[in-house]
Amino acid sequence: MPFLHKLTALTKSKDGGIGRFDYPEAFVILSAVALVVLHFEFSPASMALWAIVSLPSVMIIGYNYYRQPSFWTSNIIVILLSSVIGALQFCAVIALSLALLIGIRIIVSASENRIKLVMVSVVTMAMFYFVSVTLNGANMSCNEGFLPLAIMLASILAVLWQFWNMYHQYLSYDKATKQASGRLNTMVSVINKLTRFVPLQVWQPIVKTDSAVIVSNKRAKLTIMFSDIVGFTELSDSLSADNLADILNTYMHDMTLIANKHGAVLDKFIGDGMVCFFGEPNSRGMRQDALDCVAMAIDMRREMRTLRQKWRLMGFEGLYVRIGITTGYCHVGNFGSNNRLSYTLIGKEANLAARLEGVAGKGEILISQRTYDYISHDYECEYAGTFTLKGFENKITAWQVLDPDANKGQLSKWVDHTLPGFNLHLNFKDMKNYDYQEIKSRLNFALERLEKEEKLETVPNVQQNNSSIDNKL
Repeated sequence: MPFLHKLTALTKSKDGGIGRFDYPEAFVILSAVALVVLHFEFSPASMALWAIVSLPSVMIIGYNYYRQPSFWTSNIIVILLSSVIGALQFCAVIALSLALLIGIRIIVSASENRIKLVMVSVVTMAMFYFVSVTLNGANMSCNEGFLPLAIMLASILAVLWQFWNMYHQYLSYDKATKQASGRLNTMVSVINKLTRFVPLQVWQPIVKTDSAVIVSNKRAKLTIMFSDIVGFTELSDSLSADNLADILNTYMHDMTLIANKHGAVLDKFIGDGMVCFFGEPNSRGMRQDALDCVAMAIDMRREMRTLRQKWRLMGFEGLYVRIGITTGYCHVGNFGSNNRLSYTLIGKEANLAARLEGVAGKGEILISQRTYDYISHDYECEYAGTFTLKGFENKITAWQVLDPDANKGQLSKWVDHTLPGFNLHLNFKDMKNYDYQEIKSRLNFALERLEKEEKLETVPNVQQNNSSIDNKL
């Protein structure tokens, strides 16, 4: 029952401290036994009830002044209320009034204690009822005079106090909840912003398992990719900073989406280049890691065609991506100090990937022999030769990964052809059904213009040939 859980939480949410008043039932008990003593004209039985009930009630008030409510104080209050009900032999108005207080006390108590309090109440009522019948007989008169009305009014005041107290506690609880929710939302917003600076595979385990973050690394077999934009350095000399930043941010945004799609760890951006690797912290097996890396590189090369067309319309020509990939052992993990860490990799294989990227041509993906051994059954590759690379004594054998769509003919999802004054770029993967009609109309328009231009060029050539023949005659 959600209401009872919330009510219980409210009764526990009040801050500790001096000046508490959580048991108005104690004042009702003191008032009730005093009125009973007056009603029965200080009879021995009424004085005994006053002596039994008054001292624990006063102790509860003093105890609660300094401490929070507990099961044992609630248990004593229920016993005292039940003893008065039983001693007065279940006088109708008094019994109902005090039973209402018992019910409210049981409701606001913890759920695991409610059955215990009910049993204690029933047993106490029965015991005091039989004692009262033994001492006073079964004809106790307590339904007349001011006694029932006074106890009922006192009980109503106690109930109103309880609800007033819970209402104010609810307001405090609601305010604290809103403040906590605001702090939580702020924290989540800050974390979401910070995660943009850390690879997904790094921060997710920390958030989910609260794992320790220390300087640690290990040796692991990785497939590493380095890439950059061919001609970007020369282009940067002729572009404004705004255009340069726009090109670079667009490129990095699209390449990041592709890296995330394939599950790569995006290690870092280096100017116009980027470093990604597969194999840690989550590996799908050495061969599959190599296949995933090559698939990512092919998607990046294809995406670069789309970007190149977009930039060509903006007046920026000749931007191509080149990529180097290798597979081998590196040290990967948290490098740095306890104050600042960087999740990255170091090792000779990382250097090899960077060197392969450096010797790759426009739009080429060069892979090492080890990577070729893993992916050659799935991707068509062409021998690129052996290279003498800086930092490596022996010559390095490299292979070029060909576009899987290049030999598919009509089944290819790409059409890309460039001639002087002519550029055709079709990406069927990104086309929408509702765009086909407009694309066909644009192609038909271009074809009509091409035929007109061809006729205009043909007429002067025919006239020139005719005049040459006349001159010879």
